[in-house]
Amino acid sequence: MSLKNIFKPALLLVLVLALAAGCAKKPTEDATANVDQTEIAQEQVAAVSEQPVTEEPVVSQPVHDMNNMNHEDMAAKLVRVHFDFDQYVLTPEARMALAGNAEYLKSRGSRVQIEGHCDERGSDEYNLALGEKRALAVKNYLVSLGVMADRMTVISYGEEIPLVMGNTEDAWAQNRRAEFKELN
Repeated sequence: MSLKNIFKPALLLVLVLALAAGCAKKPTEDATANVDQTEIAQEQVAAVSEQPVTEEPVVSQPVHDMNNMNHEDMAAKLVRVHFDFDQYVLTPEARMALAGNAEYLKSRGSRVQIEGHCDERGSDEYNLALGEKRALAVKNYLVSLGVMADRMTVISYGEEIPLVMGNTEDAWAQNRRAEFKELN
């Protein structure tokens, strides 16, 4: 067999493989679940302050009420914040609520787990990634307010632990949230 007879099929194979690699499907939003947390955290710092919000969230505990509580009352009342559909950007109301949480956390010196949640719409993978983005947005904002990052951990439960059962917009709005669990 001559070198030309071997070279032509090999060249054809290389071209076919290069064409197949060039036409590969672009990664979807679900690929964000595999992104390094450091990368997500860096994106979140910018996203928290830059992206607009189209709908107002529901905040479970008004900020002004937190000023009248002692620390024992506040331990059970770390304010949960809610998010718009398919969003992880903090609204002005959520930021105000988190400012109260930051003051409480700085005064206590305790560790906290920030739990990201979603409503039932969307795939499991997508909701886990979105829940993580929500928890990271909250953590990054608290860090910007002076809470030490090493005192906070994040976890996403996606749609697995609904606050309210139901298939209504009101139930879904209450399930799109970030909550706090004190660890010590």
